[in-house]
Amino acid sequence: MQAVKAVKQNYKPTPEILALLEEFRRMVNECIQIGLAGNITSMKSLSQKAYHQLEKHPIPTYYRLTAISKATGILRNYKQTLKKHPMAKKPYASKLMLTDCYAFKVEEGKLRLPLKAREYAFIPLNSHVLRSIQGYTVRSVCLTACTLSIAFSKETAQIEPTELIGIDRNLDNITVAFSNSETKRFDLSKATEIKAKYREVKSHFKRNDVRIRKRIFGKYGRKQRNRVNQMLHCVSKRIVERAKAERLGIVMENIKGIQKLYRKGNGQGTQYRSKLNGWSFYELQRQIEYKAKWEGILVILVSAHKTSSVCAVCGSEIAECTERKVYCPRCLRAMDRDVNAALNIRQRGMRFVPNGFACEAVRGNPELVILRADANKLTHHSKS
Repeated sequence: MQAVKAVKQNYKPTPEILALLEEFRRMVNECIQIGLAGNITSMKSLSQKAYHQLEKHPIPTYYRLTAISKATGILRNYKQTLKKHPMAKKPYASKLMLTDCYAFKVEEGKLRLPLKAREYAFIPLNSHVLRSIQGYTVRSVCLTACTLSIAFSKETAQIEPTELIGIDRNLDNITVAFSNSETKRFDLSKATEIKAKYREVKSHFKRNDVRIRKRIFGKYGRKQRNRVNQMLHCVSKRIVERAKAERLGIVMENIKGIQKLYRKGNGQGTQYRSKLNGWSFYELQRQIEYKAKWEGILVILVSAHKTSSVCAVCGSEIAECTERKVYCPRCLRAMDRDVNAALNIRQRGMRFVPNGFACEAVRGNPELVILRADANKLTHHSKS
């Protein structure tokens, strides 16, 4: 399978590059207008309508298809947004941008971009970018007014896992169950504090000017994301490194759409909804997925239904007893709520493994033997 990564750096644009980015932005907006007028959201249909109309733009034809592709993605997102918000504003690309998959080239430590026929712009690449892309296939480059991102790929073979780990994502921590007896918790309370701090700072900004407020909010939003994402990268890196070293598959909950629970009008306080809507649950999932795919590690997404409300040992309903603790009336024991959920997630992932692991898929009846899941029991004598 093909795994893709990207590396990013800042750069200082020249007037020629800024003019190229502006022209590309105009091409994208023209494609968006054509797509809105014809209710088009497919790449092929938009190409047939818009390709020849982009001839008037004085930049190489290489950029037409990438502009059409960019506009297609924007139109599809807009169509999805209309389902939830029928009065949503029509899309418009306001920031300088450029995407290229065909004409760019990396040579002598520089990125070469065509401006016109036999006329090029060169951007020096730093040592980190050059080390990252060395030996890999460079796929595309994306530029903004001050940053560039280079995507590169490689072919990887998926590793057959010898075990699975379950990951339970929470607002203040990440709990990982490596086995029934080994669990690890990663503290993310600092990330929650950072988000609360930036929310408070932005709440005190009262300037009645939409443009200035948008710019200030954007600045603080970037600072917050940079700090929080760095913490998430540290956690995801450690999880994937352990999975690679021990040939472990990774199981996570599919909690897409969970923010519907924290909408306005659900009877929750503003501070509570703000805190939960700022939860970076998908960013951690995205980081783990692409890092695991790069190493050939299996990633499984399972249903989140009742992972926190049933016992991981016997499967019976459990009750909340104290802060982050649950009690199972059948097992007669209390356990950590997050650890119990991580174990449930890990056990649910067993059914997606072609050759199950011995003694892992059965819960509540130790005498029952299921072929494939409990294969080792057939070749080992049980203790009397």
